[in-house]
Amino acid sequence: MIDNTYSVGSAGLTALLIVTPKGAVLLDVGLPQNAALVEANIVKLGFKLSDVKILLTSHGHFDHSGGLAKLKADTGATMIAAEAERYALEKGVYPGSEKVTTMNFPGVKVDRAVKDGGVVELGGLKLTAHLTPGHTQGCTTWTWPVKDKDGSAHTALYFCSASVAANSLVPEQYPGIVADYRHTFATARSIPGDVFLAPHAEFFDAGAKQARLGRPGPNPFIDRAGYLKVIDAQQKGFEDALAKAKAKAAK
Repeated sequence: MIDNTYSVGSAGLTALLIVTPKGAVLLDVGLPQNAALVEANIVKLGFKLSDVKILLTSHGHFDHSGGLAKLKADTGATMIAAEAERYALEKGVYPGSEKVTTMNFPGVKVDRAVKDGGVVELGGLKLTAHLTPGHTQGCTTWTWPVKDKDGSAHTALYFCSASVAANSLVPEQYPGIVADYRHTFATARSIPGDVFLAPHAEFFDAGAKQARLGRPGPNPFIDRAGYLKVIDAQQKGFEDALAKAKAKAAK
């Protein structure tokens, strides 16, 4: 995709391999059944599964963290996540909807928790965690430095999500979810980064941008405007969903 950052996921669900001289970081995997594809893609790039030293996630939903347990077992990597995601990740459930077993996934042990502004380091690479709660309680946006092919410095920004999706706003999916969404919309635009990436391919038009790689000009994933556009759209979606939920509750 850019510099040391490779796409190893499916067409729709992102998994990123970020390579350093001391091994690699794998950020998100996708569904449980995506684990085999991700592993195959890592090997196709010329790496060994044992090269993966750290596992990270954007959030503990089955469609992004579902394959983490398999990757942890096969790589021996250290699993790092926000403390607020520990319950979802280790239990393999959708918090607040535990009875909806279709959203369950194999739980994965969290070896280390990261706080807002916390840094994960490997081989000289520093990835910074930015907590952007709402979509999940510990939704984590990650940033790290990259360079374009001309040597220019940029910052990759992997935005967790701020969509409402399957969440209930009234009553609250988890205590404080509405306040969390509002906090994220108040702060997300200040997160630095111009190489826009996200867990769902459609959020950042991954397929079309991937097809343009190698053409003259800047890397197509350099798209700060696209990031801000997604924030705007998801904020409108949240406000609309909240208004509908309040109106329904008042009947």
